[in-house]
Amino acid sequence: MTPGVLFFVVGPSGSGKDTLLDGARAALGGSGRFVFARRVITRPADAGGEAHEAVDAATFSRMKQAGAFLIDWSAHGLSYGVPVGVLDELVRGKHVVANGSRAVVAELLSRVPDLVVVEITAPADILAARLAGRGRETDEVIRARLDRKTPAFPANATVVRVGNESTPNVGIERFVAALESQTVRLRLTKLPIAAGQRALAVLPCDSSVVSAADYIGPGRIDLAARGKSVRAEVALAEPGLVPADAVGLTDEVFKRLGLPEGTPVVLTRTPTPASRAALRKKIRGGVLDEADYARVVGDIVEGRYPDSEVAGFLVAADRGLDDAEVLALAKVRASFASKIKWDEPIVADKHSMGGIPGSRVTMVLVPIIAAHGLAIPKTSSRAITSAAGTADAMETLARVDLDADDVRRVVGAARGCIAWNGRLNHSTLDDVMNAITRPLGLESSRWSVASILSKKLAAGATHVVVDLPHGPRARIKSAAEAATLARLFESVGAGLGLFVEAVPTDGTAPIGRGIGPALEARDVLWVLENNPEAPSDLREKVLHFASRILAWDPSVGGPEAARRRAEDLLSSGAARESLDRIIQAQGAQAEPVRPGRLTAAVVAERAGIVADIDGFAVAGIARVAGAPLDKSAGIDLRARLGDTVSAGDALFVIHAGAASDLDAAARLAAQFSGFTIAEARAASAG
Repeated sequence: MTPGVLFFVVGPSGSGKDTLLDGARAALGGSGRFVFARRVITRPADAGGEAHEAVDAATFSRMKQAGAFLIDWSAHGLSYGVPVGVLDELVRGKHVVANGSRAVVAELLSRVPDLVVVEITAPADILAARLAGRGRETDEVIRARLDRKTPAFPANATVVRVGNESTPNVGIERFVAALESQTVRLRLTKLPIAAGQRALAVLPCDSSVVSAADYIGPGRIDLAARGKSVRAEVALAEPGLVPADAVGLTDEVFKRLGLPEGTPVVLTRTPTPASRAALRKKIRGGVLDEADYARVVGDIVEGRYPDSEVAGFLVAADRGLDDAEVLALAKVRASFASKIKWDEPIVADKHSMGGIPGSRVTMVLVPIIAAHGLAIPKTSSRAITSAAGTADAMETLARVDLDADDVRRVVGAARGCIAWNGRLNHSTLDDVMNAITRPLGLESSRWSVASILSKKLAAGATHVVVDLPHGPRARIKSAAEAATLARLFESVGAGLGLFVEAVPTDGTAPIGRGIGPALEARDVLWVLENNPEAPSDLREKVLHFASRILAWDPSVGGPEAARRRAEDLLSSGAARESLDRIIQAQGAQAEPVRPGRLTAAVVAERAGIVADIDGFAVAGIARVAGAPLDKSAGIDLRARLGDTVSAGDALFVIHAGAASDLDAAARLAAQFSGFTIAEARAASAG
């Protein structure tokens, strides 16, 4: 038999505990499920208040020494004891309600199998009026009572609060409802199932505790015990898969709740979100303010909405956000990430809207800026659909999974870092949003502005430069769209207190030679080492953005001086030394990852001029070759846009770590290499 619950009722004098207990006793005492404990008190039987067993101090002391009390305490010159016999009632499955004191909650937790603290609350003015109405205490004593600081409940205590500021009948109804809701107890069971980010609780269709079918639908449930809780959607299991008195949790949800199997947990329906009106307003095309977004986003993160409603909200946001909404969203999103604070006049950062294969500007730019002396704590993403992200490429040389303390340490030692953002300014909100936006293919640039700048704010940046590559296959399609987005970035940045420069750039072709982590890192080292093989387009783009950042330093003396400073730091080897310091501070790889030893050349089928390079097609070949999971895999471009090639000349070389991956990539390249070769005459005429 499952043990009963001990409800320990606490609250300040004047909260009305006795009234609520009397009302609950009348409502529940005859059910056979609840027992109301009769306390032993060193107070005369005719002193008023609750019905109790009256004893003198000597008798109380003898009873305590004889083990008559489950718990006892002293307050206001009196001694109170809860009889030890309530344990027998709990063992028989009865729920026991006892008038208690918050001072002994921690001690009581170790003495009973299942404790719920019910705290009765009321506003201070109502407490004062009730105490004054008793006529027992002076105004000075009442004020002292109300000013008394109460200790916090233990973190592992289950606490339910009941407001008793209205009429006695309303208070009793709330109190009874709280007791009843906490008796819906299910044993916690871990299921051998993984469901990723999806929070799933499985109820047996033959549950002996609840009507399981009533919980199926778009709503969620809350499961709580011992001061911990988790929110989940419900699925039903056929008889025998989950015990009839239990609830099963998938592996991720079980770990999130952090309670041992067999723990009795309370099941309640997740309340209807207070932000529903704002969410529906946005779905209908309305405009929300910062307070609206704070409520909606907060409820989304708390799991109060089913995925279908979150998807509707995100689709609406994808279709239309005005400038004020982007700023509001950025502020709200920033509140969900832990902010890193710096004692620096300028904390530089750089971001690219991406979509251009091989454009590994960050890994050269950060060492240049750090070599100059400005702080640049750069956080970067891993690849999602591309062949490499900055974090993937940097990881071929050094550790990138830094936490906030690591970032502070590395920047203190080397003035810059290149870290993965997954352990830093990635938030629970990102997990919830990404789980829905990625399958739906939602990529609102305006939504991205809010997301990107909120992350920069969380990273502690003061100055940010944003690369906006545009082209037919880039995320931003035209120069006009890039210019509009640049203005939005800069205005929203100003609203957040950031100085932002957003710069449209050419995104018609890949940047650099390498596509894939190790090959892109190779390009970076070539540029930093002034190697003749270094891609000139990558070097030029690095210098363009580095000079913009250096120009923020008042000591540099303007854009032209900033350009000269960037070139000097690069050509002198100072930037290369700076990268070494960053690598050592972050944790150098024991052996840097090299391009894959297995190779296959893809050649031009005819002579002509390279008129077009489909970077996405080429990146797709690199992914089939194994990138980014196999960091040695990728593409080494040998021909660039505008180059003249002869039949049989290499357009690119595929690198792979496994023969099967190399063969698969070669077969894909044979279908479409991504290169368009035009006749020289036709190309020049165009």
